[in-house]
Amino acid sequence: MEPVASGSTHTDPTPSSPSTSPPPPSRYESQKRRDWNTFLQYLRNHKPPLTLARCSGAHVLEFLKYLDQFGKTKVHVATCPFFGHPDPPSSCSCPHKQAWGSLDALIGRLRAAYEENGGRPDSNPFAARAVRIYLREVKESQAKARGIPYEKKKRKRSATVTTVRLDVDLTKGIVGAGSNGDSPATSDAVLPLG
Repeated sequence: MEPVASGSTHTDPTPSSPSTSPPPPSRYESQKRRDWNTFLQYLRNHKPPLTLARCSGAHVLEFLKYLDQFGKTKVHVATCPFFGHPDPPSSCSCPHKQAWGSLDALIGRLRAAYEENGGRPDSNPFAARAVRIYLREVKESQAKARGIPYEKKKRKRSATVTTVRLDVDLTKGIVGAGSNGDSPATSDAVLPLG
């Protein structure tokens, strides 16, 4: 290697070599990493501090409830005159909370991150039954409070294909037809070709 003159910058001896840096993480992967780091910070700040190994579904629920203070979705209480109205005519003092869809997506990312960081699927606190029940209750209560029902997306049904078998005698036309493997029709009718 040749010495570099003072004041000059050293360059890579093979400037035309392709860059081997990995592609930047996807938006999902970046958000998952941020969510994971936020959860780990929450565990460190917990009183008393918690380790990931001692974390349970109950701690995950505490975390979700803690996040409500940063929510932007107005959730009307049952005594509010706007309870059940999707577009209230004026403001009220009901609390803002995290939207159900945001919590559901967050739990999905944290569930994946837990396992990617060495956690066993059978001990994943984000997959705990209590967390699933809590998310369902939040979904239902927010739907009632806002007057907006959450409906499952209906899967598109695949088109049903019916096969038809035609027996063709080129001198006579179509002699008989059957569907889905049935024997040809016994009709004496002959349909002309063409």
